[in-house]
Parts: sequence; C-alpha cells; structure tokens
Amino acid sequence: MGILIPAWVDDRLVPVDKLEAHEKGLKHKAVSVFAVRDMDILIQRRALGKYHTPGLWANTCCTHPDWDESASTCAVRRLREELGITGLYPEYRHRLEYHADVGNGMVENEVVDVFLAHVRGPLQVVPNPDEVMEIRWIGYHDLLAEVQRYPERFTPWLKIYLHHHADTIFGPDLIISAKA
Repeated sequence: MGILIPAWVDDRLVPVDKLEAHEKGLKHKAVSVFAVRDMDILIQRRALGKYHTPGLWANTCCTHPDWDESASTCAVRRLREELGITGLYPEYRHRLEYHADVGNGMVENEVVDVFLAHVRGPLQVVPNPDEVMEIRWIGYHDLLAEVQRYPERFTPWLKIYLHHHADTIFGPDLIISAKA
C-alpha cells in the first residue's frame, strides 16, 4: 500500500491509498498553494514521471495531505518537498470542490484547501526533479492569456482555479492591480 490520504468512502472520511482514490474517483482532500511576488505567480511544470498530468503547468504546488496532517502543515511541507522553499508560510484563502479527468483512467474528485503565499524579498527555489521539471514567474493576466491560447499545456485544476475561483484565491488587489 502506498501513501494514505483522507478520502470519503460511504460518506465517512477514511485513509485510502492515493492511487486508489484517483483510480476510483473517490472524493478526497487536497491542498494547493500559489506563491505570489508583486503581480507575478510562481507556476511549475510537473515532472514527466508523475502518474497523471505529467509535463503540464500547474500552480506553485499541490498535493494531498497525509491521513493525520493538517492542510496548513501540508502546504508548508509540499513547498519544501517540491520546490525546496522554506520560510514561507501560506495563508488559507478558500475551500473548493472540483471533479476532473486527469488522464490514464484517473480522476481528481477533490475538496481543496487553497493557500496564498506572499513572497517578500528573495526566494530560493530548488525544484525536486522527481516532482517538477520547470518553474517560472508569470503575471496573472499573462497566465490567463496563455491558458486561453494553449489550454492543453495546463492542468485541469489550474484552469478551474483561474476561471472559477480567482477572486477568492487572489483577492481583488492582485487581479485589479495586474490590469493596470
């Protein structure tokens, strides 16, 4: 058995193998983080070895909490594990649910706690090559335009976040300021 994540089975939250949750499309908990510096968002391109959505661009980091782990602890852990980022403490922004086919017979059926981390000052990013093949900073509206033009290059969840939840994730300050 692999990593156990919190998933709902028969309306009860129980530990379930992460791969099984995706194969069966079970509703499960997830965590997503966006790191923002001024008007730019740090995005990552998922490693080619990932079992779903390899090579696609996603938000700064995303994962599933371990069975006994809080969402905020998970957010900090995954910033460190995926990107080598330490000393950044994301703030909780929003809980959302989505359902998306992610290829290879896998389904994301997630209840996601979304966090926003404001980067002030230098940030050392050292991507874990097992998780991330590339990173870049991109302006909010440039990201929207790129997703519109090349949707096949982005994960389903990033497109859902940007198109349906941007106001609650980023707040009006980033969205309005980015237009100026």
